[in-house]
Amino acid sequence: MTEWFLSIEGTSSGRTVAFGLAIMAAILHAVLGAMQKGKFDPWTSRAFIDINYCLLSLPFALFVFPFPEPEVWLVLCFGVMAHAIYKILMAMAFSRAAFTVVYPVVRGTGPLVTVLFAGIVFNEIFTLKQWIGITVLSIGIFGLALYNLWKIQGPREQLPLALIIALVTGVTVAIYTTVDAYGVRLSASPFSYLAWLFVLDGFIMPIIWLGWKRRPEHIKALPSLFGYGFIGGLFAVGSFGSIMLATRLDQVGKAAVLRETSTVFAALIGWILLRETVGPRRFVLISMIAIGAIIVEFGI
Repeated sequence: MTEWFLSIEGTSSGRTVAFGLAIMAAILHAVLGAMQKGKFDPWTSRAFIDINYCLLSLPFALFVFPFPEPEVWLVLCFGVMAHAIYKILMAMAFSRAAFTVVYPVVRGTGPLVTVLFAGIVFNEIFTLKQWIGITVLSIGIFGLALYNLWKIQGPREQLPLALIIALVTGVTVAIYTTVDAYGVRLSASPFSYLAWLFVLDGFIMPIIWLGWKRRPEHIKALPSLFGYGFIGGLFAVGSFGSIMLATRLDQVGKAAVLRETSTVFAALIGWILLRETVGPRRFVLISMIAIGAIIVEFGI
């Protein structure tokens, strides 16, 4: 698997695979975001998602993939810290505002900052057409957030703080994406980096949950929580693993932008599964996100 993956790096086939991986990551991330905001509170959902993907990854880290090189461990430490900050902020934002408001703000901020970081760290250069695509996509994402904010019903006292947290969370997305993309490229086997990242990162939210967020009703729901977390863990591994592999095969900035089509898939999930009304305004904004991503991918 590793040999085949490395053999298509830098080829047209590799760029095609990277595109498919980024879109798959977007779909899985939309489902994962809905799960974290859904059945249980965000802290509890994330804790059980993380411990499950830690346990899922541990055998691969120990027995399947080679151990990371010494210089890779330092990058792993920075990556784990960045992910921890992201998850804490994400849970704080989800605890204060609706998924449809918070999620687009986070996902809209992330790619813009990632493109800037990728230009500095990886010397990536985007064409004018690609910048136009990023602009169109970003307008669509932030427009969707503003529209959902305008339409939201119920208490609004926590919304300003939630939006500030969401913006900061978007910056942490850019930080961990850049750090992990560097680690995936530095490691001889990108799979070994990802396996150990999932193992090390998987402990943090469960510790926070055990220490501060555990409630008596959670103990009674442990079977459901572990089942819920197992499914979420699979989605998390698939989503983040796919996008990181895409960053090795193609531009980091491009992969980050394509991942943010997750807002499109989140809206489709709401429409198809939750019977939410899309309406003409949301349809236009969602279309802008999709069109912007297409321009970024093919506007070379």
